[in-house]
Amino acid sequence: MAKDYYSILGVSKSASEAEIKAAYRKLSKELHPDKHKGDKQKEDQFKQVNEAYEVLGDPKKKQAYDQFGSTNGNPFGGGGGGFGGFDGFDASQFSGGFSDIFESFFGGASSGAGRARERDLSGRDIEIQIVIPLKTAVTGEDRDVKFQAEVVCSTCDGSGNEPGSKQITCPECSGTGQIVRRVNSLFGTIQQSSICPKCRGSGKVPEKACHTCHGEGRVSKQKTVKVHIPAGISDGQALRITGQGEAGRQGGKAGDLYVRIRVEADPRFERMDDDIRSSVTISVVDAILGTSIDVPTVHGEVSLTIPAGTQPDQILRMKSKGMPVLNTSRHGDHYVTVKVEIPTKLSKKEKELMEEWRKVR
Repeated sequence: MAKDYYSILGVSKSASEAEIKAAYRKLSKELHPDKHKGDKQKEDQFKQVNEAYEVLGDPKKKQAYDQFGSTNGNPFGGGGGGFGGFDGFDASQFSGGFSDIFESFFGGASSGAGRARERDLSGRDIEIQIVIPLKTAVTGEDRDVKFQAEVVCSTCDGSGNEPGSKQITCPECSGTGQIVRRVNSLFGTIQQSSICPKCRGSGKVPEKACHTCHGEGRVSKQKTVKVHIPAGISDGQALRITGQGEAGRQGGKAGDLYVRIRVEADPRFERMDDDIRSSVTISVVDAILGTSIDVPTVHGEVSLTIPAGTQPDQILRMKSKGMPVLNTSRHGDHYVTVKVEIPTKLSKKEKELMEEWRKVR
């Protein structure tokens, strides 16, 4: 009977990749042989957890497992060289033909194991979000951001070894990082390579595991990273800081940090890419005779000349008074829509003047 890898990890079939990884990491720490020396049951559970993650942690193998529910290397559901379940097999999902089938179900060559080993040792990428005012998007700034992450263990400097001890060859896989087993399939006996559950592909294990990180080489704590927010950044853009994500296991490659920027709206302005739009209201007299007014921009107040005869909703352009263009020395423009206020009530003197003006016209 096929093993239920989802039950082994304690997750549902709809669990996300992150949920599967979190469950695996929790169980692998709880069941690690260094914490249960001599406990055969715990060791077997530890192996099953690693076996389950080897399948569910690999998108291609997970897809095959979800479709066929088989862990014996036979995609057709039968034992040995049988053809049971062959009618349900859909080879169209494997773009590379039977070579893909072999790699998906039988572990592929050492390159597949190498990729899995690299994935298991590498730290994951982390994405966080920060909110900035429009002013910061105009000027740019350096900001310290804090978040929870796996960081290099200070006790063992990321090696996973108890200080004074060293790494030794994994006794389970003899340093290869892989466990080789033979399985029966439609095509005969197939040799299948999988990641060693004890060293998780590294080929090395601590002679004595670090008492702080239990051999992981990393611990969870709050991390602070200085982030440069460039002038001209737009709402929704993400900044990538290489190597500042989660620390890798036992010195593995660190993930990257992605900082998603949310720019707060300013009620005075409407941003259109690198341009800014706003509006001002002037009197009828100023529209007719022209005037000069101070207009708020993202760079502060700027004097704007209103030419005589300006019409309602006429748009005036202030060149290079918009947003900085990201990673350049250029700026967008600021467009001002002029609203003309028509008075609803006139004083006696104003009415007389308007009557005189009408006679003149």
